[in-house]
Amino acid sequence: MSRRQELLEFAVLGLLHESPMHGYELRKRLNAALGAFRALSYGTLYPCLRTLLERGWIAPSKHPEAAPATAGSKRARIVYELTAEGKERFQDLTKEAGPTSWEDDTFDVHFAFFARTEAEVRLRILEGRRSRLEERLARIRAASAKNRERLDAYTAELQRHGLDSAEREVRWLTELITAERNLPSRTSEPFGNPDAAQVGTAIQTPSAKPQE
Repeated sequence: MSRRQELLEFAVLGLLHESPMHGYELRKRLNAALGAFRALSYGTLYPCLRTLLERGWIAPSKHPEAAPATAGSKRARIVYELTAEGKERFQDLTKEAGPTSWEDDTFDVHFAFFARTEAEVRLRILEGRRSRLEERLARIRAASAKNRERLDAYTAELQRHGLDSAEREVRWLTELITAERNLPSRTSEPFGNPDAAQVGTAIQTPSAKPQE
């Protein structure tokens, strides 16, 4: 399974942990809230849903009123909900704190579900992401110093933009890490805010991160 497929499964489980949804709503939420899935098509989403169904991690909702028919259609949409096994699987995924959780194409999705992630795991992911960005900063600075005389104005400006973006994200991450370390009694709630446990709220948080 590719990393993107694994990430999609994680995101779908996370969204369904908030509430049951049908495929259309899932795709809309994935496209709008999680940048990694802006180009997500039904041809990608529905095979993922079938896989999750086969594994017993999701199931059609047991509440028929949750799946009204759409305008012009006699067929009701299938609404999916997490099973007990799906909730356990999602919790297992939120405990992952290795490099795959802080790379460019995965960090935003993991961050979106920080409200349901243990405090120590959140801190490890943030620190790992900051270390990765600091390594990138060192490479950019070294390349800029080495090639300064040979770069045309546009290439130099592109390097400066990359440097500025990385520096802003490092500052943002440092602020988050400081806030996490200062949480009272290392609470599992992000920033000690009980309302942050709502995944819908958490999903909007990554928009504060500067785009690279």
